[in-house]
Amino acid sequence: MINETLKLSGELTIVLKDKDGKVKEERKEKNLVVDSGLDFICSRMAGTASSVMGYMAVGSDNTAAAAGQTDLLGYLGTRIATDNNGTATNNTVTYTATFGAGVSSGAIVEAGIFNDPSVATGDMLCRTVFATVNKGAEDTMSITWTITLSAA
Repeated sequence: MINETLKLSGELTIVLKDKDGKVKEERKEKNLVVDSGLDFICSRMAGTASSVMGYMAVGSDNTAAAAGQTDLLGYLGTRIATDNNGTATNNTVTYTATFGAGVSSGAIVEAGIFNDPSVATGDMLCRTVFATVNKGAEDTMSITWTITLSAA
């Protein structure tokens, strides 16, 4: 008998830099792949999804991540296009987004990946909540998000 279990996990790296490019803060955080994200993955496998995950957003609501969530709970700014629409290698997909000076500033405690640029539309793949990252108006923040699929 074959007994196979698939595991989908994610981790993001947040790097905050000041206006001169000096690293102020760097950290790694785990995330939750939400139900709508799992549905999206299945629709891509069946060839029925019409868009890719290509947008990221950050917010100010530290409500715990839950599988049934479909959007961030407290946007700071809007969704921005990722620097790539996901790079797939060795059972992983990596997304990177840069929030430049004046973009999504404030006390950031949540982040998500989406397949639509408009707030409250499309599918959310992942959501994570973390300790506050204080992004000033002149700061730049990059998030690199890696999603890994493994057979356990």
